[in-house]
Amino acid sequence: MDKTSQQAEQGDQYSRRGPKRSRITLWVILSLLGIMIIGTGSVAFYFWSSLQPTSSGEMQRVEVPKGTSANKVAELLEQQGIIKNAFIFKYYLKLKDEGGQFQAGIYELNPGMEKETIIKKLNTGSTVAAETVRFTIPEGFTVLQIADKLAAEKLIDREKFIGLIAAQKNWGDAEAVRSIPESDKLHERLEGYLFPETYEMKKDSTEEDIINRMVSELDRKLAELPEGWMDVLDERKISFHDLLTIASLVEREVVVDEERALVAGIIYNRIADGMKLQIDATVQYSLDKPKERLYEKDLLVDSPYNTYKVKGLPPGPIASPSLASIQAALYPEETEFIFYVTKKDGSQSHLFAKTYKEHLRNIEKSNQTAG
Repeated sequence: MDKTSQQAEQGDQYSRRGPKRSRITLWVILSLLGIMIIGTGSVAFYFWSSLQPTSSGEMQRVEVPKGTSANKVAELLEQQGIIKNAFIFKYYLKLKDEGGQFQAGIYELNPGMEKETIIKKLNTGSTVAAETVRFTIPEGFTVLQIADKLAAEKLIDREKFIGLIAAQKNWGDAEAVRSIPESDKLHERLEGYLFPETYEMKKDSTEEDIINRMVSELDRKLAELPEGWMDVLDERKISFHDLLTIASLVEREVVVDEERALVAGIIYNRIADGMKLQIDATVQYSLDKPKERLYEKDLLVDSPYNTYKVKGLPPGPIASPSLASIQAALYPEETEFIFYVTKKDGSQSHLFAKTYKEHLRNIEKSNQTAG
């Protein structure tokens, strides 16, 4: 066979092989593309499926502690069956620029809930109202009476409560308590600073939480006083602690509201005249256990709170005064009276006198009205 014939035959062979090789190459490319498409589709399906709601189930309470990151929230949601896949949910949050506004609290979430609904709840803080307890501290209660009442209602450990009051000196942002002087004469450090009010707090509130709430309430109530009230203290040359002490005396001595400012005026008069206050309520506070009736021997009790023996104000408040008593101590009625005695007719009002002689007559009148 000549050279020309050989070349022609080889060309013919190449011509026959060409299309076959092309088909194989095309098949390989198509196969690879198919695998890639299937793979991409599988991944996409995996992501899509992972973000779909879980099967329905019972309502779950999910607690998101303060300071919890979005990633940690996702893990909490998966643990409680609210979402399928925390890992995918984290990336979804990043993609959508979500999670930065999630708020702490307790949420009620359903398995089967759409992811958008879950995110919206977390962003808006649609939390479940925490279970609370309510308690009332009556006006004129002492620290020990408050402790006994809260302990009886099983809200505190009495000894821990009293211990905190004696030991702790810093109560967060509370301002009024900073007025308490450093004195070893104080019977109870926070006496008078636990504002009497009806409170509603979380069920698991600690003794410290309760005390902090009560001293903070005093600040809030003081904000209701007329503007410039602190300037009045400067004019009277008394401290806030003194004001609260006078208010506590008024609280324990007066029942009829109209008499609060008048009794406060008498207290100021007696202090200005250098007289002993001789207030029975301070003697009651000095005793280990208050009595329904005081006797002459009780007036001799050795205590810095006994105003029958000590001139001027006691070392501190003897009870928690109401805002009305604080206002009376701040704006006392101008009066010439320096004596008062309780009527014994059941009205709980008083007879007032300018002189001791007149006071003695009032005592006789009061005894005559006793039932």
